[in-house]
Amino acid sequence: MKATGMVRKVDELGRVVLPIELRRTMGIEIKDAMEIYVDNNKIILQKYQPACLFCDNADNIKYYKDKMICSECIDKIKDL
Repeated sequence: MKATGMVRKVDELGRVVLPIELRRTMGIEIKDAMEIYVDNNKIILQKYQPACLFCDNADNIKYYKDKMICSECIDKIKDL
């Protein structure tokens, strides 16, 4: 895990603001959905991608290294 040196406080409603530099780097836009995971004592936020990383197809999805890829794109990648 990489440290950023950025520190933010939790407000009275339990919210934390993600710094603009981090949002730009991670490709997080206004209204993007975020997935929340817990790993031991860590909270992990990840941009939610409900469909294939390459074509946005939501059918026949497989996970590869925590990324969602549809069967059609997997076949196309195999052909490269």
